[in-house]
Amino acid sequence: MTRSYLAPLLGFVLAVSAGCSRETGRLTPDQEQRFAQEGLLHRADNLTFRWTQGAGREGGTWEDRVASIVVTRSSVLIHKNQKVGVEITLGSRRDYDVHRDGQRVRIRAGSGKSAETWSFTPDDDAEAWTQDIRAVIRASAGGPVPQ
Repeated sequence: MTRSYLAPLLGFVLAVSAGCSRETGRLTPDQEQRFAQEGLLHRADNLTFRWTQGAGREGGTWEDRVASIVVTRSSVLIHKNQKVGVEITLGSRRDYDVHRDGQRVRIRAGSGKSAETWSFTPDDDAEAWTQDIRAVIRASAGGPVPQ
């Protein structure tokens, strides 16, 4: 390979590797505005989530996924930029619950064989994350909206 090919090749490799970065926290302007209006409580970008489906069952599966999470007074969003993993809002119809295991927070979405769990370790107060997520889940089930 001659030197004349090295510069474009290096540029291509750098562009591809930049596109494969692990940045997962990009939100649309509408989402940013919505979350600000709802009252942002927690936000963490580029966390490693353990995604599990069929936990404790034969054929269950899991994988580590890098994603971001936003918690407001009335919604929870686990996402990888515009790709939604879990979104809990006041209009959600799916079953949800949240538990804390030490510093790990586990969010279960769905029930039966379709249930999936997203667990993560926040950088700060796991109990506060758990309580705030639980309040959103209660509100989505018809309970009072947290103030």
